[in-house]
Amino acid sequence: MTAFAHYPSLTDRTVLITGGATGIGATLVEEFVAQGAKVGFVDIDATSGAALAERLAGGARHAPLFACADLTDIPALEAAIDAVRGRHGPISVLLNNAANDRRHRIEDTTPEAWDAGIAVNLRHQFFAARHVAADMRAAGGGSIVNFGSISWMLKQGGMPVYTTAKAAVQGLTRSLARDLGAFNIRVNTLVPGWVMTDKQVRLWVDDAARAEIARGQCINRPLLAEHIARMALFLAADDSAMCTAQDFVVDGGWT
Repeated sequence: MTAFAHYPSLTDRTVLITGGATGIGATLVEEFVAQGAKVGFVDIDATSGAALAERLAGGARHAPLFACADLTDIPALEAAIDAVRGRHGPISVLLNNAANDRRHRIEDTTPEAWDAGIAVNLRHQFFAARHVAADMRAAGGGSIVNFGSISWMLKQGGMPVYTTAKAAVQGLTRSLARDLGAFNIRVNTLVPGWVMTDKQVRLWVDDAARAEIARGQCINRPLLAEHIARMALFLAADDSAMCTAQDFVVDGGWT
C-alpha cells in the first residue's frame, strides 16, 4: 500500500476551502481533515456539503464546518468566511477552488452571462483572499492557493468565459504574491489537468475524450482529485515556505 506524506505544520491550522462540497473540493476537504487541520468549506450545494461534513466528523481531530453560500454574492461569501473564523479561529490557508466549467458558445454569451461566468470563476478568488489576508498578516504568514486550469493553455474552445477567467487567475496570483509577500503570505496557482471527477465523467468523458487524454498526457492514467489534493497539501504546508508567485501544474504531462 502506498504511503503519502504527512505535514505536521498543517495540524490544527485553519484551512478555508471554496467549492468544497463535491468534486476536487470534496477531496481537498477530506485530505486536509486527515492531516488534522481545522477545515471550513463553502459551497452553494447545501445537501452535498452537509452530508460531507457529517461523514467526516466522526473520528476527525477537528470536525469540518460547512457554510452554505453563493460565492458570487460577495457579502454572503464574507459572512461564510466569518463563520469559519468564528468556529475555527484565524484562517492560515485559503484554497480558492470553486469554479464552474459549463460549456457555452460565443454566439450565446450575453454580457450578463459573461459577468456571471467571471463571478463564479474569478471574482470570488480575489475577495476571499482579501477577506482572509488580515488573519494571515496577524499570524506572520499564510498560504493562498488559487486554482487555475490547463484549458486555456491548450487553446480549448467551447467555453470562452471560463478559459478567460482561468487565464486571469495566474495574473491574480502574481499580483497578490507581490502585494502580500511582505507579510510572508505565499500565493500560488495550482493548475489541474482534466480531472476525472464524477461530474466530468458523467457529462463529458466519452471514448473520444479518453483518446484525447491518451494523446495529450505523457502518463496515460486517469488524473484524479487526490493527485490535485496532494499538491495542495504541499503548498499549504510550511514545506513550501519559499514557493510563491508560481504555477504548479498537475496534468500528467499534457502541457
